[in-house]
Amino acid sequence: MQKMKVVALVSGGKDSCYAMMKCIQYGHQIVAVANLLPADDSVDELDSYMYQTVGHQIIVSYAECMGVPLFRRRIQGSTRHHKLSYQRTPGDEVEDMFILLNEVKKQIPSITAVSSGAIASDYQRLRVESVCSRLGLVSLAYLWKQDQSLLLQEMITNEIMAITVKVAAMGLDPAKHLGKEIAFLEPYLHKLKDLYGINVCGEGGEYETLTLDCPLFQNARIMLDDFQVVLHSSDSIAPVGVLHPLKFHLESKQSSSLSGNNKTNDLCRENISSVFEVQGVNLEECKAPGEPDPEVNDLIEVSSHRLHLSKTEKDNTFSICCWLQDTSGPPTGLQGDLKLILRQIELQLEGCGLGWEHVLYIHLYISDMDQFTQANETYVRFITQDKCPFGVPSRSTIELPLIQAGLGRAYVEVLVANDQSKRVLHVQSISCWAPSCIGPYSQATLHKEILHMAGQLGLDPPTMTLCDGGSTAELESALQNSESTCRNKADSLCPRDYGNA
Repeated sequence: MQKMKVVALVSGGKDSCYAMMKCIQYGHQIVAVANLLPADDSVDELDSYMYQTVGHQIIVSYAECMGVPLFRRRIQGSTRHHKLSYQRTPGDEVEDMFILLNEVKKQIPSITAVSSGAIASDYQRLRVESVCSRLGLVSLAYLWKQDQSLLLQEMITNEIMAITVKVAAMGLDPAKHLGKEIAFLEPYLHKLKDLYGINVCGEGGEYETLTLDCPLFQNARIMLDDFQVVLHSSDSIAPVGVLHPLKFHLESKQSSSLSGNNKTNDLCRENISSVFEVQGVNLEECKAPGEPDPEVNDLIEVSSHRLHLSKTEKDNTFSICCWLQDTSGPPTGLQGDLKLILRQIELQLEGCGLGWEHVLYIHLYISDMDQFTQANETYVRFITQDKCPFGVPSRSTIELPLIQAGLGRAYVEVLVANDQSKRVLHVQSISCWAPSCIGPYSQATLHKEILHMAGQLGLDPPTMTLCDGGSTAELESALQNSESTCRNKADSLCPRDYGNA
């Protein structure tokens, strides 16, 4: 995989910091960090499933500690789109992330990827992926679906010094546990996991952290001088409290002191040239894929005699196959043939009162895999997230000698359900879990207790490159990736988690 320049979404927590470290481990470069904070500096926490904001008063120091620019935006939206899979919604807090990252991309055009610390929350991952898709950026989520006990141990071993800034779980006492380092709390967190089943990384909202030092902070570490414990709920079983920073200073790691280092900061904003506050309320429209192609209808009329369809039906599902039986007509190439085929299938679906959202699985056969990019460019004009609110279908793409068999350059088979009970697993982020599906197809679609899985290659998930060792090693890797998809389908196909990442 090509090494990328990355803007990292940071909340100040341990997860987003460790995600940056994993990006560097895989050869990418962190060139900027981005943060969303409350509109009011005095507010510690927002009622948000999306953003951690406790401790935001200190994030301004990350630019100086890391030596990279920090882009910040004050959150103007609220939670308006409540469904798991996000669609662009004016006034939603996700649009603040879009505006922020859009500005970062304008200022640093070389950025091609976004890092986030998502571990288990589909709600957050899907929203980051949605924004990345609209901006043409790659989502990197290297902590996704990793074992939380191992992750916490790795963070501590890799010298992330983070303290708790919020507690909200049975067994965690604001008076005793706020401000404590995760290394100190680790044994107790595992005890609480055994007793009450908490997430040791805090993925269920049990606690939140603030990173004061880590290997990424090459210039300085943050020293918290004074704080106040604010009790949000005095519940006798699971009291909720947050740590409100009052004073901090930066301690230099360099021989020459940094500007403002070793001086107490009373949380008055200072003019730091590498910190940019992103304003603006108008969203820059991105051209939506899947807009009607005016030439397709003309081609349909010219080539309708060449199109062939077959349909089979069983119970509540049916399949449609479409191909061009001969190539004696006007040459349109693979893209032209695929346009005709997909449009014809679209018309067939419409004739049944259905659409692409009812498709469970697509077999895409092409005559030349060297033209896969062109085929995919055509495919994304028809099968889009907007057209499939319940999730895009899973897909396999296979090269076959179609021309020799008189079947043209493309042959498409779709499996369709006449209900909307399907559940879809579509992870577009690059992670260590399983290969991402950056394109408009899903890893798996569950319908009537049958799992329809996308085709798998022997890819190494974090690098998205074929593994070494030849066909045997690739087969083993492909089977491992399939197993990861199957193993995680039960969790990821169930829209129930809203933890903070």
